Amino acid sequence: MQEFAGKTAIVTGAASGIGRALAEKSASLSMNVVLADVEGDALRDATRAIREAGGQAIDVVTDVSQPDALLALAEKTLDAFGGAHLLCNNAGVFAAGGPIWETPLADFEWQFGVNSMGIVHGLRAFVPIMLDQDEEAHIVNTASMAAVTTCPMSSGYYASKHAALSMSETLYHELTQRESKIGVSVLCPELVDTRIGAAERNRPAGLKREDDGEEHPERGLVEQAIRQFTAAGAPPSVLADRVFDAVRESRFYILSPAGAGWRRACEARLDDIRSEQNPRFVPTTTND
Repeated sequence: MQEFAGKTAIVTGAASGIGRALAEKSASLSMNVVLADVEGDALRDATRAIREAGGQAIDVVTDVSQPDALLALAEKTLDAFGGAHLLCNNAGVFAAGGPIWETPLADFEWQFGVNSMGIVHGLRAFVPIMLDQDEEAHIVNTASMAAVTTCPMSSGYYASKHAALSMSETLYHELTQRESKIGVSVLCPELVDTRIGAAERNRPAGLKREDDGEEHPERGLVEQAIRQFTAAGAPPSVLADRVFDAVRESRFYILSPAGAGWRRACEARLDDIRSEQNPRFVPTTTND
C-alpha cells in the first residue's frame, strides 16, 4: 500500500500510546481516521486533537472483546467515510498474574478477550469489507515481542500475544492464496512509553480479580517492573513510523531493532527449538 491520502484508517486502542500515535500518523498522511477505544474521555481528546490539527476523524467507543462492537464500528466507518483501507487491530491490555497456577482465571479471560479475540472480531468485521472493495488495503495486528519470546510470571499476556502472531501469520497465508489486494503486517513492539502498566483502569467489572486477600509478591514485582521499564521505553511515534514503513514495503514482521535484548531473546528461543534443547530464559534489557 503506497497511497494513503483520502483512504480510511481504523485504529483500535486509539485513545493513548501506540494507538494514538498510529491515528495521528494516519491523519498526518491525509487519511480519514476512525479512532476506537474503550476509554471514552481519552478517546474524545485524541480525536479532538486530530481535528484541531486539520484532520478528518471520528471516534467510536468500542470494547474489542465484544464481536457486536466491532460490527458496529465497521458500520459507522462506512457511514462516515465509505470504505476501510488500513485496519490497525491495536488494542491491548496487560495483567501480571504471577505463576500460572496462581494466576486468576479472570486475568486469562481479560487478556485473551482483548489481545487475541479483539483481533478476531476486528478481522471478521473488516476483512469482508476490504475483499468486497477489491482495492489496495492493509491490516496491522499488534502483537508484541512477547509473541516471539517467553517470560515467567506473565503467562496470560505472553500466550495471548503468541496467539495474535499465529493468527496474523495465518491471515497472511489465507489472503496471499486468494491473491487479494490486502497486505498484512504484525507489529511486535518492545517496551514502549505507554500506559499499558496501568491497564487495570479499563478492566471490566465482571473480570475483576477475586483474590482471597493473600499476598502475591511476584505479581507486585512484575507490575512495578512494567511501570518502570515502560516509562523508559521508546516513544509511541517511533512505532507508528515503523508501521507505515512496513505497510509501504508490504513487510509482514515489524520487530524491535536487530541486536537489542528482545531480538536476542527471540533468536535464543528459535535456536532452542531448532536444536530441540530445553528452553533457556534470556532476560531482555531496559534500553532496547
